[in-house]
Amino acid sequence: MAINYPTIIIIEKEKIDVLNFPNKEVLKSSEEISRRKLEMQRAMLLGNNYKGKVKIIFEDNESVKQVETTVWSFTDKRVILKKGLLIPIHRIYEIII
Repeated sequence: MAINYPTIIIIEKEKIDVLNFPNKEVLKSSEEISRRKLEMQRAMLLGNNYKGKVKIIFEDNESVKQVETTVWSFTDKRVILKKGLLIPIHRIYEIII
């Protein structure tokens, strides 16, 4: 699902660990949240089975950002990326496979 974002800053995954994430959910509806969970599951399968990368669009306390990386796993609260980096799920807009 393509969403229009005002400005997206592309970052390297190594910079994720210095970002600050608010506690507020970025998505508005339960349908969007369900879609995001399905995208996370697909991204994890791609990462584990094929070492494939995805684009994750998320928002920290400053701006909307995009990172291209491999998703290794996720919990109820966080997406776990290569090298143990974490992004809070409630701050992710979408995962582009």
